[in-house]
Amino acid sequence: MMFKLWATIIKDVRVLLRDKVGILLMLIMPVSLVIVVTSIQNSTFQLMNKNKMVLLVSNQDTGKLAPQLITAIDKIGMFRVSELPKGTDSATMTNRLHSKEAELGIIIPKDFSVKVAERAKASANKALKSFGLNADSVKTKPGTTKPINMYYNPVLQEQLRLSVDGALRSALQLVESRETLRNLYFSINDKPLPAKLENEMLSSKTAINQIPTSRNGDRLIPNATQHNVPAWTIFAMFFIVISLGGSVVREKVSGSFIRLKTMPTNYTVGLLSKQIVYLGVTMFQALVIFSIGVWLFPSMGLPPLNIPADVAGLVLVTILTGWCAVSYAICVGVFAKTQEQANGFGAVSIVILAAIGGLMVPSYVVSGPMKALVNFSPLHWCIEAYYGLFLEGGRFTDVVTNIIPLIGITLLLQVITVIGLKRKNLI
Repeated sequence: MMFKLWATIIKDVRVLLRDKVGILLMLIMPVSLVIVVTSIQNSTFQLMNKNKMVLLVSNQDTGKLAPQLITAIDKIGMFRVSELPKGTDSATMTNRLHSKEAELGIIIPKDFSVKVAERAKASANKALKSFGLNADSVKTKPGTTKPINMYYNPVLQEQLRLSVDGALRSALQLVESRETLRNLYFSINDKPLPAKLENEMLSSKTAINQIPTSRNGDRLIPNATQHNVPAWTIFAMFFIVISLGGSVVREKVSGSFIRLKTMPTNYTVGLLSKQIVYLGVTMFQALVIFSIGVWLFPSMGLPPLNIPADVAGLVLVTILTGWCAVSYAICVGVFAKTQEQANGFGAVSIVILAAIGGLMVPSYVVSGPMKALVNFSPLHWCIEAYYGLFLEGGRFTDVVTNIIPLIGITLLLQVITVIGLKRKNLI
């Protein structure tokens, strides 16, 4: 039995080495994908600090509050402010954005300072009356301030656009609060608010610390590498369906299954051989991609991959992920009638399973009917197990709840494969 298995393994290795395209898809393409996606996402993560967004500002106002608003926006640290001539209208702003000069632009209306001052005065009077103090004898009716128009390139993602909107609102709120505070102080003390006191009253004294809830107490904030390398390693593993599924189809079409039935052996040996060989391939894929994350990424200016403390747990999760990928590929190969069907269905199905499984879009943002499909994707349980180790600092025992469904799906694929082989009279 062991001799037959060893001979079959050697045969499958030789078949694999002849498949140059399959090897290309299994190794070079995933590695390229990991490097490109991580680089792009890392640039996105750094967009708010190192790579500031260019913000075009057209100040149509002649008052003193508009420059204060521009200064407040600049101090946020999110933008690189570029002021335009006062005559810049909406059409010119749109053309500048179309020319990729910037991603964002705002136009401050002409009466901005006047209207904000009126509202600040009215708010101060209301506050004085509520304190039981004498307010300004002149009744000030707050005018309606024209909105500050924000222009943005349509390619800007909604999440980033909402962050920009929040930042601009905070800058505007700071200007309005400062003006209201100045009016209150002047009404009470009959003198301007000292600059030092103003800064003390408006500056935030409470710091916000970002603390990831890791299981091992590690407070390192996860980066783009920690998110992407495990995800695209899983994607690479499951993409062996192109090579393994096609190999199974070729053996069916060439009559290898029928010839095996006439020999003193069983195709179960052949299935076991394929699983061992391609499980080794998936382990090699993981080793290569993880090694790139650890050693190559720092030399490329990307954050390095931090290997989990539970290395044994990482190996076990990788083995189970590879076994599930191999089982899926063999199942596709058994039911596909041609190699084109195996390649086409296999590739498209993996992309779909990756999308609903949380590799492309985080599973926690999925809602509606698609939420129910998440649990049926084996890639979902794979990525959750990896995230438990890489991002949460957990051990293998912490991700068992993800491993059990993964093993269940793998065994189901094995059973379906055997049923398919029997229905086709191949075993």
